[in-house]
Amino acid sequence: MATDNDFGAFMEKFIIPPTPSSSSPLQGLTFAIKDIFDVEGHVTGFGNPDWLRTHSAATSTAPVVSALLAAGATSVGSTVMDEMAYSINGENAHYGTPRNPIALDRVPGGSSSGSAVAVAAGLADFSVGTDTGGSVRVPASYCGVFGIRPSHGIVTTTGVVPMAQSFDTVGWFAREPAILRRVGCVLLQLPDLNDMKPSKMIIADDCFKLSSVPPDWMIRSIVRAAEKLFGGEIVKNVNLGDYIEEKVPSLKHFMTGDVVTSREFNIPLLEALSSSMRLLQRFEFKKNHGEWIESTKPVFGPGISERVEQAMQTTFEKIDACRSATVELRSALSDLLGDDGVLIIPTMPGPPPKLQTDASQLEIFRGRAFGLLSVAGVSGFCQVSIPLGLHENLPVSVSMVAKHGSDGLLLNLVEALWKDIGPQVCL
Repeated sequence: MATDNDFGAFMEKFIIPPTPSSSSPLQGLTFAIKDIFDVEGHVTGFGNPDWLRTHSAATSTAPVVSALLAAGATSVGSTVMDEMAYSINGENAHYGTPRNPIALDRVPGGSSSGSAVAVAAGLADFSVGTDTGGSVRVPASYCGVFGIRPSHGIVTTTGVVPMAQSFDTVGWFAREPAILRRVGCVLLQLPDLNDMKPSKMIIADDCFKLSSVPPDWMIRSIVRAAEKLFGGEIVKNVNLGDYIEEKVPSLKHFMTGDVVTSREFNIPLLEALSSSMRLLQRFEFKKNHGEWIESTKPVFGPGISERVEQAMQTTFEKIDACRSATVELRSALSDLLGDDGVLIIPTMPGPPPKLQTDASQLEIFRGRAFGLLSVAGVSGFCQVSIPLGLHENLPVSVSMVAKHGSDGLLLNLVEALWKDIGPQVCL
């Protein structure tokens, strides 16, 4: 049987027994906690030993963790994460890199790396993490599990160390969509979801061209399952880049500089959206942690150090344009999807990169990745990453995105479709 030592998922192992009420929907389930949530009596480490050293033990437990305990689940410990939640790779220079159980020579994805690995390795039934720029969706995709970034602001972040509040969300992982939904019913306080169904499912054709995995293979099973459940008229298509270009004029401020137009294939509007998202993240990260960084002079690992330094140089320039883009994108996607529509995109532009891949080699991949991740990130919409199975022995996923507040619809839909999708293998 696999242990935590095999996969390095845990920062600290401890058992917190459940405190069930009369209703215990998570009775018998275990969960792991990203080392960004406060747990009474424990120091929240935020992935960095200098943070751990300079902070005291929490005097109360984050409401999300308390809610899960009250629902009957048992905590098995806190998990390793990327430093300061500032990476999507999952490699931690201080505490080691949790081992991806699905692809041992590949990164697990971050920053909620340990939480995803704990679930993928069967060390916990589910786990909680946070997603700012992709920190649940990326490791879910890389480790072959389900992961949800809920609608922004719908799950409390009290007792969670902030990264960038305009994007911070509490998400969770599970190996089965039924457990993903059960946890969602607790954290989202959802009623019975059985009667909810989508009005349309829209495939973003241009986004699938970003992927190194054959689009037909990724889309086929989703379309087949959707048409079986809801009829042939439910599936639509869109060129998302063209649609955003027309509907989000504030992105013109980000069409130079970071946006590289000479790449083999790119969607310039998604690159601009990504630039907007990452600029506002840097700005808010500096506001949250700049004073501590200046006074403590913490040691950061490769990659993190450069990102933190860049954040510390951020000014107010273009911040208003970032916020305008957020408002415009939310309105545009609301019009596209309506109340019950779902957008289908790749979670990531391909399978997980190899461990310790040179940063320069990852540039194009990361650019495409953040373009995809920024759709839900900037709009604040909810997104679930669905593991499709293996392509050339590496995990691949797709995502469904729904309107802000439609988390219940999304969770119900994923569970319903999974009965006909199931994991696929493409050699």
